[in-house]
Amino acid sequence: MPLVLERRSERSVAIALLSPLLAIALTLLTLTIIFSALGKNPAAALTVYFITPLTDGYSLQEIAVKASPLVMIAVGLALCYRANAWNIGAEGQLLVGAIAGSALAVMTHGTDPGPWLLPAMLLTGALAGAGYALIPALCKVRFGASEILISLMLVYVAGLLLDYLVRGPWRDPAGFNFPTTAEFDPAATLPLLIGGSRVHAGLILTLVAVAAAAVLLGRTLKGFEIRVVGTAPRAARFAGFNADRLVLTTFAISGALAGLAGILEVAGPIGHLQPDISPGYGFTAIIVAFLGRLNPLGILASGLFLALTFIGGEQAQIALKLPQDMTGVIQGILLFYVLACDSLILYRIRWRTPQRKAPHGPR
Repeated sequence: MPLVLERRSERSVAIALLSPLLAIALTLLTLTIIFSALGKNPAAALTVYFITPLTDGYSLQEIAVKASPLVMIAVGLALCYRANAWNIGAEGQLLVGAIAGSALAVMTHGTDPGPWLLPAMLLTGALAGAGYALIPALCKVRFGASEILISLMLVYVAGLLLDYLVRGPWRDPAGFNFPTTAEFDPAATLPLLIGGSRVHAGLILTLVAVAAAAVLLGRTLKGFEIRVVGTAPRAARFAGFNADRLVLTTFAISGALAGLAGILEVAGPIGHLQPDISPGYGFTAIIVAFLGRLNPLGILASGLFLALTFIGGEQAQIALKLPQDMTGVIQGILLFYVLACDSLILYRIRWRTPQRKAPHGPR
């Protein structure tokens, strides 16, 4: 009795809501097997990853700090994916936004420029991210190129540019030859929301982005256009919606949010520009977007969960001597199960009994 996937007559709302929870449960089951194979106590390992960070005040603050760029980037990616435009290069747009915004901090270092500097850095970072995202969007619209490949390849271009700048013209002369810029002046850094912590004002901007995206998708004509173009392209053409213009719009918004997340990360918890300003936020945000069902409020919850894996990974490295790369493994397994479980929204699993052929009678 083979298993077959039978297409549903309509999308299953119940499975759409339960799919992320099923993906998380399967991820935990898989991790139990992996930890056992590594000779670790699965219960202890899962506790360190997912429970212990929730019992410590400092870890909770760090979860908020880690979740901020993830959520902001994922909100922009969700707009693209809903419009059937596939931006995979948010990591590069984050780096370019960080570079562009940091350029103002580097050029004005030690000059006490005034209160205009920080808003100008944030605006420059957002515009740079939007401009960088428009490169694959324009290639798709104008030449029919794959936006997936181009946006992904541009990540490496941005990474190499950042590496060149911090090792070359922007390197701090008093930095003992480390690849980093000088520490930003106070005028170029974000104010803290909690004294003595790394919780910065960028979290407020992240919540604003979530609220704005929720209103855009649920209350505006542009949000309706995004949904229609993504789910029913033929109906969108009859309605007069321009799919190419929407690709440019969603890519620009997505890139702007990624670039803003980049400069917020540099001007916030890091305080200077260095090669490893991101542990892969742009790629992890893809998981956040899908785990959150491409819904801004769902993305906020899934962003906190993925941030928990970063903090849990750091604690597991100390307590269990597990490699830091284990966090990437967890996130990859989760993405696999999210995409696999999403197929159940459109298909149902059925057992099909092979039909026996009728025996031929004598001729």
